[in-house]
Amino acid sequence: MTPEMFVELFRQALWMVLMMVCAIVVPSLLIGLVVAVFQAATSINEQTLSFLPRLIVTLLALMFFGHWMTQTMMEFFYAMIDRLPDVLH
Repeated sequence: MTPEMFVELFRQALWMVLMMVCAIVVPSLLIGLVVAVFQAATSINEQTLSFLPRLIVTLLALMFFGHWMTQTMMEFFYAMIDRLPDVLH
């Protein structure tokens, strides 16, 4: 395995992880921002008010993007298996 091939595989793996994490975290961050603005506007400082909507949105994002994330990981795994002869040389 050449260093260039290793770096390319590592880059692809990191990009896949970044896309999967963003699919879950970004909606949660946006809802957290909306709730924080709402809390600041109404002077409500309840901790559970910010936690519960983020939890629900995170679970919904997992349900919505779960199929895509599984498909992406399977495609990456199959691509790694296909590249195995090149890696072993």
